[in-house]
Amino acid sequence: MAESLSSQLRQGRRKIMDSPTEFAGESSSFLTKQQLQCSICLEVFTDPVTTPCGHNFCNSCLKQSWDMSQHYYCPYCKEKFTKRPEIKINITLREVADHFKKKTVSDKSQVLCDFCTDVKQEALKSCLDCVVTLCSSHLDLHNNVPKYKKHKVINAVGNLEKYICQEHERPLEMFCRDDQKCVCRFCAVTDHKNHNVNPLEEESGQRKSQLGKTQTELQQMIQERLKKIQEINHSVELSKRNTEKEKSDSIEVFTALIRSIERSQAELLEVMEEKHKAAEKQAEGLIKELEQEIDELKRRDTELEQLSHTDDHLHLLQIYPSLCIAPHTKNWTEIRINTELSEKALKTTLSQLQKTLNEKLSVTLNEKLSVTLNEKLRVTLNKKLKEKVSTELKRIQQYAVDVTLDPDTANPLLILSDDGKQVQHGKTKQNLPDTPKRFTKYAMVLGNQGFSSGRFYYEVQVSGETEWDLGVARESVNRKGKISLKPQTGFWTVVLRNGNEYTACEDPCISLSLRKKPQKVGVFVDYDEGLVTFYDVEARCHIYSFTGQSFTEKLYPYFSPSKNDGGKNSAPLIISRV
Repeated sequence: MAESLSSQLRQGRRKIMDSPTEFAGESSSFLTKQQLQCSICLEVFTDPVTTPCGHNFCNSCLKQSWDMSQHYYCPYCKEKFTKRPEIKINITLREVADHFKKKTVSDKSQVLCDFCTDVKQEALKSCLDCVVTLCSSHLDLHNNVPKYKKHKVINAVGNLEKYICQEHERPLEMFCRDDQKCVCRFCAVTDHKNHNVNPLEEESGQRKSQLGKTQTELQQMIQERLKKIQEINHSVELSKRNTEKEKSDSIEVFTALIRSIERSQAELLEVMEEKHKAAEKQAEGLIKELEQEIDELKRRDTELEQLSHTDDHLHLLQIYPSLCIAPHTKNWTEIRINTELSEKALKTTLSQLQKTLNEKLSVTLNEKLSVTLNEKLRVTLNKKLKEKVSTELKRIQQYAVDVTLDPDTANPLLILSDDGKQVQHGKTKQNLPDTPKRFTKYAMVLGNQGFSSGRFYYEVQVSGETEWDLGVARESVNRKGKISLKPQTGFWTVVLRNGNEYTACEDPCISLSLRKKPQKVGVFVDYDEGLVTFYDVEARCHIYSFTGQSFTEKLYPYFSPSKNDGGKNSAPLIISRV
């Protein structure tokens, strides 16, 4: 019997080596696993369902995906659905998937015995030395032969040729780490003699340990990504709530702004109307006075006409002295009606509107949106203001006066040009008389002409200067001791310090933020309105205004080129022709 079994084993080995697929038990199908694979779990479908876009998923996988999201979309093509679709089991696809699973399990598990001749029994073991698969009956025969007891026997496999070295026809029992391949014992002592070779069981155990670690890492990665999906969905929901709130807030803000603009417009129109009514009332009073004087002058003219034709010489001589006296009338030369509306109301309104915009936007909207909208509104306002200032400058330049510097007021360190149009700080102190009018402590100088009414305007070239003072000063300012530039001490000035720091000398001082460095500064004074305004002439921009002032003395143009600063600030201030 032993010889008969040996003969059968040899025949079986030849069959396996010559035609391995015949005994592999493999079966093919027109469908592959990839075609029946869920793209979420990457396994063959279980209770497959179909989305409206035509893609298929396991019922539980799709439900879990949608349960974790506030929005419903296809996990494969990302098509969004307006509401959660109603899905049902695809019965036909389920039957195909189940059949594929059963067939795959059957193909993997059913390995037939190589020795059964009539009805082949399911194989129980495979002998790697004999290269055959054996059912329980033939396995008993195999085990009863003493020389076969040391053979390498494993659980039955259908692809037995994969376990055999094709070169030596021996079991692949070793693993070469250098070449990363399985080898037989003959390979280990020949081609792989000096390589790092380990038994398959030992190497497999180590790989299983590594697989367990890798699997743990994969599961952790899956959990992290599931958690990230929840975070993203939560962020989307939070963003939605925040957007709705911001939309509501923005509507409230712009409604309030529109009301504020309408209210500001109404108030401004009311001020303009009141200004016009005041002008009308003033005009009525002046016209009434003029008419009275005209009547008086006509009466005097009639008397003179009658007297020129009289023959009563005595009467003529007696009343002549009284008729030669000019009637008491007003000097109408300086009397005028202010036909131009005050700029103060418009500037105040626009400034208040800008303040309201800043407050509303910064408090109600998020910071980035606030900055964006505020910048757009600021640009719009600045454009309107620039257009207004440009028109305003053209109008006030008609009040330009010919300003020259008064050498009797100049500090001894100042050098004035012969024409009185330029001033700069000198290196040495000049020997000048200390008159009451002269500034002795600071590098200051006033203009020759003072003004006690009306309007006047002048321009000064300041390019090249790193420090300067410009403005007006009242006649009685302190010229000898310590001086503080502010309205309370009689100075209405704007100054430059350290090359780019502009300040309006109020009490307290106000730092000015200028977009460009002025090259020419215009100074306008409306004595009666109590207004001193500074302009960047070339940029056609408003710099600063002192408003609501009460002037009771003569005002003089005021200049200071400040210290020479080792030549860094040696450029002169130049009074320009308007």
